[in-house]
Amino acid sequence: MFLMLRRTAIALGISAPWAAPSAFAAKRIDVSRLSAITDEIAPDQAGSIAFAQQYGLKWLELRSKREIKKEYFQLPVEQIKADAKAFRDGGVGISFLNTSMLKFAIPGVETINPRHMASAARYEKRQQELDKAIEAAHILGTSKVRIFTYFRAKDQTGMMRRIADDIGPLAARAKKEGIDLLIENENACNVASCGELVELLKLIPDKNVGINWDPFNAENTKEKAFPDGYQILPKKRIGNVQIKGKSLLPSYTPMDWRGIFDTLIKDGYKGQVGLETHIFGETQIQMSHECMKELVRMVAV
Repeated sequence: MFLMLRRTAIALGISAPWAAPSAFAAKRIDVSRLSAITDEIAPDQAGSIAFAQQYGLKWLELRSKREIKKEYFQLPVEQIKADAKAFRDGGVGISFLNTSMLKFAIPGVETINPRHMASAARYEKRQQELDKAIEAAHILGTSKVRIFTYFRAKDQTGMMRRIADDIGPLAARAKKEGIDLLIENENACNVASCGELVELLKLIPDKNVGINWDPFNAENTKEKAFPDGYQILPKKRIGNVQIKGKSLLPSYTPMDWRGIFDTLIKDGYKGQVGLETHIFGETQIQMSHECMKELVRMVAV
């Protein structure tokens, strides 16, 4: 199915994440490699497409359909197909499908945050959720899907081994469908820092399990995500990079994104970098514009 979609996309002239970047784009992060999560940049799909067109973006990331507050991978197939067509018609490719897979507490495991409840139902339906995500990814034309590592356990003894054992069968299933599962380092989860990403990935030999790197999340663990944390990451397993808005703007906590971009390119990174605004409240969409303006300015230098 994956190969069929790939051939169809090529025949129709549709760009896709599996396509190699242009010779110019391969030498730097430019506008052609910027992306953004739709549910933070606009109130609806049409608005997110207009946002992309305004800044010359060729890519967007999906997480939830903001209008109905439901994750994309959980939508009915016909809705996903309709939205995929609208994105294509708007000249936008989907670089990454963010899902909440494995973002819940393992039943019977005490978490550091008592509000992070376990979900026995979701734990037992891990495979079914993956199947939905694979189907959605195929329809949307992306081969990259985000997963997590369960809400953070109070006792970390043996936790990485348990997570690796759970991800293994999912990885095998995803590999058959041409899908990469990218683990996000998330503060609320068992893998939050670059060091923890390295620890877990050493236990997962599957090459289609990689990293959705969020250096701002790693900084929140008191780790110096760049350059220190980045240096220890397995570079070939970085499949997507996300940028928090607060790490871009001088009025918050800016990071050295120019340095990060240059280092990623030096190390052969070929993926996209996606804006996750994550500045909440009534000004979120306005702040998304401010962040994207800064990103566009930065990559133009």
